[in-house]
Amino acid sequence: MTELDKRAQRALMRAARDVFVSAGHPTIAVPSAFRDRLSHGATMASYVAVGGEPDPSPLARAAVEAGCAIVLPHVTSRAEPIRFLAWDTEAMLQDGPFRLRQPAADAAELAPDIILAPLLAFDGTLNRLGQGAGHYDRAFVRFPDAWRVGVAWSVQQVDRLPLDTWDVPLHAVVTERGWLTP
Repeated sequence: MTELDKRAQRALMRAARDVFVSAGHPTIAVPSAFRDRLSHGATMASYVAVGGEPDPSPLARAAVEAGCAIVLPHVTSRAEPIRFLAWDTEAMLQDGPFRLRQPAADAAELAPDIILAPLLAFDGTLNRLGQGAGHYDRAFVRFPDAWRVGVAWSVQQVDRLPLDTWDVPLHAVVTERGWLTP
């Protein structure tokens, strides 16, 4: 798939997501398969939803209740890799690039055991189409043992996504309709 095709696919998926969100939608529930993977002392990377992205906070709350530490992505530019910085759920977040809300740059960097990843599209084999900067694919390579979970609306599922050599599939996806594994 060319970058132009990917740009077009991203635009179509943003539009579909926005229509879905504007029509009202249920929240993401915490599946038992997700709860079963949480363990005291684990570190989970969550994120603060932007635009029409699903809010992952129910999943983050379940992780905190299970004794997990929460980290959030910290981004400085498209080219620089994403860092996962510790976040106390009461701590103020700062504005970052791309409308992100993120921890202060001097927060402790932790390696995640679980990574919740936003996305624009996913397919039945759990390949994902992200925003295009490659932040999450590079993070998946950097933390190969982390459990990769996409958080999406069901309307973001497509039949098939072409793959590039750097694309890393997810282990699971959670939507308002439930839990998906390959």
